[in-house]
Amino acid sequence: MDAQISSKSTVLDGIELGIGTWAWGDRLVWGYGNQYSAAEIEETFHAAIDSGIRFFDTAEVYGQGKSEKFIGQLLPSVNDQIIVATKIMPFPWRLSKDALRKTLTASLKRLGLKKVDLYQMHFPMPPVSVESWMQQMADVYEEGLISAVGVSNYNLELIKRSLDALQKRGIPLASNQMEYHLLERRIEKEGLLDFCKANGIKVIAYSPLAMGILSGKYTPDNPPKGTRSAHYNRNLLEAIQPLIKLMKSIGMDHEGKTASQVALNWVISKGTLAIPGAKNIGQVEQNSGAIGWYLTEDEVRKLDESSDAVSKIIS
Repeated sequence: MDAQISSKSTVLDGIELGIGTWAWGDRLVWGYGNQYSAAEIEETFHAAIDSGIRFFDTAEVYGQGKSEKFIGQLLPSVNDQIIVATKIMPFPWRLSKDALRKTLTASLKRLGLKKVDLYQMHFPMPPVSVESWMQQMADVYEEGLISAVGVSNYNLELIKRSLDALQKRGIPLASNQMEYHLLERRIEKEGLLDFCKANGIKVIAYSPLAMGILSGKYTPDNPPKGTRSAHYNRNLLEAIQPLIKLMKSIGMDHEGKTASQVALNWVISKGTLAIPGAKNIGQVEQNSGAIGWYLTEDEVRKLDESSDAVSKIIS
């Protein structure tokens, strides 16, 4: 399939920053109920609105549906136009031709909506083909149950196949949600980011702070706890210190921006939509400080080079 396939404008046009809501109700990974409560999630939501953030990304599996329920309960409390994205997990037992519609219906009920702005496939998962899922996506799109079709964790081959399947129905592919940050740049190296840009597919960058590692608060002597400690080990924490130092230095040249804000702005500068998580007001304020300004081309280049140097050390 040839590149440069035209795409209609989507609900994501012009959005640079949103909120990822994986932590909203998730006990296992994020400690909902122990480290933070429903009241803090409500405060987080309203702080995001006050900061100008209008895009909220959730999924049916986040907190086993609790994340969607939180958003559904909070949406009526604001008059602003909010863009809601959610996802279906294509579990291997979802084999029926109306599996997607049934799952979407359940999500809409939890969200308290008649239509969702962006509906995404959470992962490519056998045995159902991506083409079959795109046909089901096209059906609910044509029925007016969703405003846009997206995917998540799809490589270049799967993106091309999904785009081709949707185009046969005259429907654009709006987005591909991928892990993307200064320590994870495969979508650049493998041509996925360029292909998406060429075809009007917005890349939504999840974990843009590498689950907090790029905040600069972790060092070899102060590693993260829990599941992150295995992936972001002492060797990596030592390797990234020059990058963290550079981020902090660049931040000082932009009126004292933090390392986290520089990391988010780098993701935005690459033309993607960043969706860092937030579960308290402080994190929202930190995230929102990443917009309204831009890194220079030279600063982006220096960050790219420092990031490449880290990759060489840890590979």
